[in-house]
Amino acid sequence: MKKTISDAWHAVWDTDDLDAFDALVTDDYVRVSTNSGQEKDAAAIKEEIAEIRAAFPDLTTTIDHILIEGDEGAIYWHSVGTFTEPMGDIPPTGQEVTTHGSNLITLDGDRIARETVTWDAHELLADLGLKSLSSAFEVAPDDVVTADLTGNPTKDSLKAFNRQFITGVTVVTTTDDEGRPRGLAVNSYNSVSLDPPLVLVCVQKTSSTYPALFRSTHMGINIMSRNQRDTIGVFASKAPDKFATLDWHPAAGGSPLIDGSSASIEVEIKERFQALTHTVFIGRVKSAETSEDSPMIYKAGKFFDSEDLKSLD
Repeated sequence: MKKTISDAWHAVWDTDDLDAFDALVTDDYVRVSTNSGQEKDAAAIKEEIAEIRAAFPDLTTTIDHILIEGDEGAIYWHSVGTFTEPMGDIPPTGQEVTTHGSNLITLDGDRIARETVTWDAHELLADLGLKSLSSAFEVAPDDVVTADLTGNPTKDSLKAFNRQFITGVTVVTTTDDEGRPRGLAVNSYNSVSLDPPLVLVCVQKTSSTYPALFRSTHMGINIMSRNQRDTIGVFASKAPDKFATLDWHPAAGGSPLIDGSSASIEVEIKERFQALTHTVFIGRVKSAETSEDSPMIYKAGKFFDSEDLKSLD
């Protein structure tokens, strides 16, 4: 039985022979994730395997140990692969990941009828520093998408609420695969902690800068000064090279820091939390610059001078 499991496992995970999975499990097979409590049948598992194999083409899996006692057993394994192709709406990072798991199995004759696993597809993301916010609410990822919104505020009322919140204005910067500077305006910035020095920004996945930012190891965060209204206009435009008319200098990790900003930092990206339409990036601050220029203020869709609160629009 151990050899049957080992041969089928390698055929499925290392050679894309998904039919070998059908020969290994019963018709009423079910797999349960200990992380989310979610149950999946054989068809769903095969789809998941195909998605992972497509994103990690060089994936190899090693079975470290198999224990069988009666109709119960355990499989201990690890996989190594490089994230070189998209996984759903998540762009590749080019990073190699090693992930470990264990499957507790219940046998029906010579086939597996049930598995309880300590790993699912989201563990790959966790090992890459990519996590889903759904885990913070202790619900299955699919449940977040199909959540019942009955009784929740309308989109317009929530938008009206958000417009009353006063923030600063930042431009988040990075470089693409060819070393060209990229950036976008962001007002969803916050300090997480001073010790360790952590900050976060929230970026919409449809932004043209998002793929480059997602693949980067570092990013710059520039707090716009009250004298940089034109700079914000540049980042709101569709100009192909938004840095062509700007003065900037690279930080130690390569992130573009914009001259004339009230303050600028470079951070090393540590976590990428998937939040449906957005990604929350958490980074550790590696360097910081400040100036005497007062910052710009943003409220209700308008920009203001923080010194006299006059509109900059």
